[in-house]
Amino acid sequence: MSSSLYRLGLLMASLRWKIVAVWVILLVALGGLAVGLGGTFSSEIEIPGTEGQRGIDSLANRFPEMGGTSGQVVLVTQDGSTIDDHQSEIDDLMEEIDDVEGVATAPSPFDDLSPGTRTDDDTAIIGQFQMDGQQGSYPEESVDELVDLVESASTPEMDANIGGQVLQDAEVPFGAGEVAGIIIALIILAIVFRSFVPAFIPIVTAIVGVGVSMLAVVALSAGVEIASVTTALGAMLGLAVGIDYALFILSRHRDQLGRGEDVQESIGRALATSGSAVIFAGLTVIVALVGLFVTAIPFLTIMGVAAAATVALSVVVALTMLPALMGIMGEHLRPRKIRRLMAENDGVLPPVEDTHRRRRPFGTGWIRLVTKVPALTILVVVIGVGALAIPIKDLELALPDLGTEQPGTPARDTYDLIAEEFGPGYNGPLLVTADIINTTDPLGVVDDLEAEIADLDEVKEIQIATPNQGADLAVIAVVPEGGPTAQSTKDLVHELRDSGPGWEDEYSISDVTVTGSTAVGIDVTDKLSSALLPFAIFVVGLSLILLAMVFRSVWVPIKASVGYLLSVAAAFGVTSMVFEYGWFNAPLSVSVNGPVVAFMPIMVMGVLFGLAMDYEVFLVSRMREEFTHTGDARGSIEKGFTASAPVVIAAALIMVAVFAGFVTSGWFMLQPIAVGLAVGVLVDAFVVRMTLVPAVLALLGKHAWWLPAWLDRLLPRVDVEGEGLHAVLEHRHWTREHGVHALRLQDVVAPLVGARGEIGPLTGAVTPGTLLVVRSSDDPARASFLALAAGRLAPSSGVLAVHDRLAPDDLGAIQGRAHWIPTGSDVAARLRDVPGRGLDTAVIVIERLEDLVHGATALDDTLVERLDALLEKGATVVVGSRTTSVSEAEHHLQGTLRDPRRLLALAVQRSTASVSEGALA
Repeated sequence: MSSSLYRLGLLMASLRWKIVAVWVILLVALGGLAVGLGGTFSSEIEIPGTEGQRGIDSLANRFPEMGGTSGQVVLVTQDGSTIDDHQSEIDDLMEEIDDVEGVATAPSPFDDLSPGTRTDDDTAIIGQFQMDGQQGSYPEESVDELVDLVESASTPEMDANIGGQVLQDAEVPFGAGEVAGIIIALIILAIVFRSFVPAFIPIVTAIVGVGVSMLAVVALSAGVEIASVTTALGAMLGLAVGIDYALFILSRHRDQLGRGEDVQESIGRALATSGSAVIFAGLTVIVALVGLFVTAIPFLTIMGVAAAATVALSVVVALTMLPALMGIMGEHLRPRKIRRLMAENDGVLPPVEDTHRRRRPFGTGWIRLVTKVPALTILVVVIGVGALAIPIKDLELALPDLGTEQPGTPARDTYDLIAEEFGPGYNGPLLVTADIINTTDPLGVVDDLEAEIADLDEVKEIQIATPNQGADLAVIAVVPEGGPTAQSTKDLVHELRDSGPGWEDEYSISDVTVTGSTAVGIDVTDKLSSALLPFAIFVVGLSLILLAMVFRSVWVPIKASVGYLLSVAAAFGVTSMVFEYGWFNAPLSVSVNGPVVAFMPIMVMGVLFGLAMDYEVFLVSRMREEFTHTGDARGSIEKGFTASAPVVIAAALIMVAVFAGFVTSGWFMLQPIAVGLAVGVLVDAFVVRMTLVPAVLALLGKHAWWLPAWLDRLLPRVDVEGEGLHAVLEHRHWTREHGVHALRLQDVVAPLVGARGEIGPLTGAVTPGTLLVVRSSDDPARASFLALAAGRLAPSSGVLAVHDRLAPDDLGAIQGRAHWIPTGSDVAARLRDVPGRGLDTAVIVIERLEDLVHGATALDDTLVERLDALLEKGATVVVGSRTTSVSEAEHHLQGTLRDPRRLLALAVQRSTASVSEGALA
């Protein structure tokens, strides 16, 4: 992968203006598409198949007057009069509401069939109205008209207020907090780079990535129902990871420029090294977010996929637009002092003598402190994080209701007014439905059900109990004693559902369901809570596998997973402190305390998993690299930490700044997630990765890097530090000295094809435009060599290069350039099928030499002409022969090729390879 990224970096830098133009065009095009399609987001959160959702769907079909989005009009007298004194005004208002487009019904609260709820002193009354269609589907302009109508009805004698689900806003608030987070990130970047010029680049690339992904989501919302929180979550995550990924690559580029490297070369190297780590980091976040499908919750899966797509775009932008911008900036990204020195010395950085006392690398004191007594460090961290996690016991989950809106908005003010004047239960009534088609006395059954429900302890009032017009569905509107998120209301829902089967038997009815927005919210919360454990097992198991692949260790993945769980526990504990206990509410702009949004835990777990793995990889991979080179377990911890810590610290602080900016938005749907992520990143980066991890590694010593041999063979190898780049650079240097070669082998050892054992070591090189006959009576040895040349076999060790592509990293590219002609094929026909383009980098492998010969002695003239033409254009042809000496076919080829010097022969044995006349050496 590193070799491909190296070439990608060079390509993006060379096409810099075109690449930037492509991204700008894509951004503009998606913006036009999003505006043209006019997509909208949903404020409703639902899970198909739950009892509450089934009830809502049934109401929409069989009792549409009660199935749509509901609204409330709360009227309170101000002059000591009773509400009856204003009946005519109220009736007129409800008639005007009924005439608004999208309103299905708005009965007068004085109607005997559907009387409004009054206070005991008759100074306040609640009128209800219902919108057309299913919940959440109504014209947005109708809401503005309804608000204006109700507000204009207020007089000095009577105050009119509008509330209910109709005011549930799907618009995502973005404000000064998000901008402040970006500004703080810019300042951190300027400190890291000691200049504002490079600091702007990660901000620009992150905004482009988020812009493209969010506009795509907006366009997609025209055809797919997407929750409104999806865009906010995607924007928050995209900005954070987009800035961080650009920081990792750009900081490596700046370091290399500071050592005097060429700009183009440095871009390629930066992408090959840090780019590999960025890809792995992005993939961990993407897999964790897409892994939300294990919850089997559709809206959560869509949120996860949208957020994962944003992260994927951030990675793509970092690998394409970022190197293009680095190419555009050119020498301006080189530190000013180094630029001046190179200008004074004809573009070469002279050796600089350090006349000052050499400073210790950043973080040396800290790493020595935490590893001095590692057992004590581990104990302190576990106790400290454990203390932060204690409030988890009080963390409650629910879906946000209108009581979580900002104070001063009509929705929140009316919610508070209803709770104060009538009781909290009136903000979240329950609907009990029953299929009564089999009963002969529908009205009597409805009355009996009403009496049964009214006798339950947590029921405050029955608002309405009636069959639908077809008399086949009964609906009882139940007002609970507690509010929509109160535990007593949850208990009432479960009690009603437990009583359902008994009522079905007693009254000969069926399908008793408890529904309404409050019941749906409880169902969604229960479903999300039950999905937490499977998702936790998924991400922890995934982390064990991924990190075992990267670090070739058993203990490092276990330590990393335990650290991740500690970070999650701290994030949940602090979230509980803020939203349950009310700590730090004022500085964080938190306006309500109580249950947090039900999908907060699972989203925080998914996102934090990816970010925790990022920091683990960036820190520990450098430690492993040092240990591999030196074998010094303690020294490798210090060197790896001091090399990586500055960038990781900056990345973590940027993450925290961006997440904290979204906390101050005041949007309760997103605030708990932002708090959890900000705290989780802070604890994971500074407490777990920079404190606990070095201590555990110091305690384990060399045992930290132990991996059983059988598991080492089983796990695929992942290059996240650009180790493959060394081979690429070595091959480029070799090519400059020896010229371009189509095939190069340097001490290559590979497993035999079709037999046990190995072939090699093989060393040699073939120039383009050569016809190479590979002789061997050893079928596995010959087949192995041909497979190596075609990229069908990866070497166990050594250097195998086909033109500029090296195995095993570029096996796919080698296979893409190779043309394999198996035994028994019509060689002439297959050669005609070889494309005429790219022949100077093509390798044609003919499995059997005898397939070139017609009969015993003759060669097809057309076939020879085709071979000559391919060789002339630079193609390399490798042919297998089962003989060990010169064959008749070789004689004929030697005599018919226009340039006989193109023909070489190679004798292959399992441990050696020799070429006639020493042409291959």
